[in-house]
Amino acid sequence: MDLNLTGASVVITGGASGIGLATARAFAGEGAHITLWDRSENVVEIAQQVSEETSQSISGFQVDLTDFTAVQKTMELTLEYRSRITHLVHAAATGSGKFGFPFTNLTPADWPRVFEVNMQGMVHVAHAVAPLMQEARTGSMIFISSIAGQIGSQTDPPYSASKAANINFAQCMAKDLAQYGIRVNSVCPGMVQTPLNQAVWQAWNDRQSAENQKSYADWAGEKIRQLVPLQRWQTPEDIADMIVFLSSDRAAQVTGQTINVDGGFVMHW
Repeated sequence: MDLNLTGASVVITGGASGIGLATARAFAGEGAHITLWDRSENVVEIAQQVSEETSQSISGFQVDLTDFTAVQKTMELTLEYRSRITHLVHAAATGSGKFGFPFTNLTPADWPRVFEVNMQGMVHVAHAVAPLMQEARTGSMIFISSIAGQIGSQTDPPYSASKAANINFAQCMAKDLAQYGIRVNSVCPGMVQTPLNQAVWQAWNDRQSAENQKSYADWAGEKIRQLVPLQRWQTPEDIADMIVFLSSDRAAQVTGQTINVDGGFVMHW
């Protein structure tokens, strides 16, 4: 299936690891030109590695998305390499690092950083990218949320609440930007083995008595069996495949949607 992404210019935030990096490789497989934005000091090296692996044009910039001035500057640098931004994938996110069941295990001080990164970071990126797409009167934006933003996951309430806010803001943007031919969608991963998922287990495990503690594999395996009808992990590549499809012409009539890639974890009716 030709997704007509050859030569497309894609910005991926959080692109140096996890879902963002898998998405970069997936876009590269379709012939797209990719720019990685990430706070990691290794982002330039990682971009070079993926470029060598895929023989595609991939660049990387280190940026703190909570700093709007830095985001604007990074956009300027990106445009020195790319004449346009065709697609945005926003995958950068963080959790509180604490197990929040019940939420009173946390304090109000545990919340601001999560919202600063997950919500305000999204706002900064949207404000930087949207005017370019409006001028071009075309483009797509994919924001990585989470099923936690739909079901009120108790494991990390600040993360869950921020991801719900991500979904809502993406819908607002979808309505605002439709007149310019710009599509905006959210993709919600389910159970993916990422450092963020492992941090949730670690925060849970640290609160348990010695006899109740479990290895990450055992803890996660029980969750998969209990919660996921397809009975298997989702992979970063599973999420990346959906992102690339939604960015393509094959999804030309899809906007304002929240798409779950979760093995059936969440079923709306």
